[in-house]
Amino acid sequence: MTAPTSPTRPLAVVTGASAGIGKEFCLQLAARGYDLLVVARDAARLEALRKELEARHAVTVDVFPADLSLDDDATRLVGLVAGSPRLELVINNAGFGTRGSLADASPSRQEAMLRLHTLAPMRLTQAALPLLLSKAEGAIVNVSSIASFAYSAGNVNYCATKAYLTTFSEGLAAELRGTGVRVQALCPGFTRSEFHDRMQVDASALPRWMWMSAPQVVRASLRNLGRNGPVVCVPGVRYKLAVSLLRHMPRGFIGIAARARSRGM
Repeated sequence: MTAPTSPTRPLAVVTGASAGIGKEFCLQLAARGYDLLVVARDAARLEALRKELEARHAVTVDVFPADLSLDDDATRLVGLVAGSPRLELVINNAGFGTRGSLADASPSRQEAMLRLHTLAPMRLTQAALPLLLSKAEGAIVNVSSIASFAYSAGNVNYCATKAYLTTFSEGLAAELRGTGVRVQALCPGFTRSEFHDRMQVDASALPRWMWMSAPQVVRASLRNLGRNGPVVCVPGVRYKLAVSLLRHMPRGFIGIAARARSRGM
């Protein structure tokens, strides 16, 4: 059964919604009374999420299976977003990481990362803005990373694309100041999800204190939005300190660390 549709409930669009931070955004937003448009590649997992959210929270959830690194899929979603008058929130969360040197990487995989992390969020944001501006309310959340403040051997394009998302968010927030539309660059550190499993990263190699949970990250994001907090949202005190150091550290010191990592690859 589909939950009853309400013309007054706000709509949130969440990409990368089937797992991790994206799924947690769906859970917390549904609990707050948002209808949802959930986007990811796995249609079966999206359908399971729809049933769970509609049963628990009596909201309406529409499923949109898509690979946003593909132009046709992104274009279809852009059209849907632009035609959603109840739109209030866009969560640009879809993404993935890779490991290894650029020289050895799959060109198609790297190109897909650039399209997914930069072009798709920009297009969805641009499609949403006329609707949000017409109502003088709403928000765009771009899920970036603390990696956006550094660069790293073995993660060249991941760091670069996340840096784009953070800078894009800061510039757009300045452009929209005074309009009632908010922008946030959410920059989490290590977060327990399927993200690192897909990269075949051994989570046990990192100390437990470095990890946060997806619920913690999303609560920090939504709390900052509710308080009209800073554009760059870094969940966790330890990561706030790390980002503060990175932002004031000479780039040369980051380069020394990047070269040391490169020698160890």
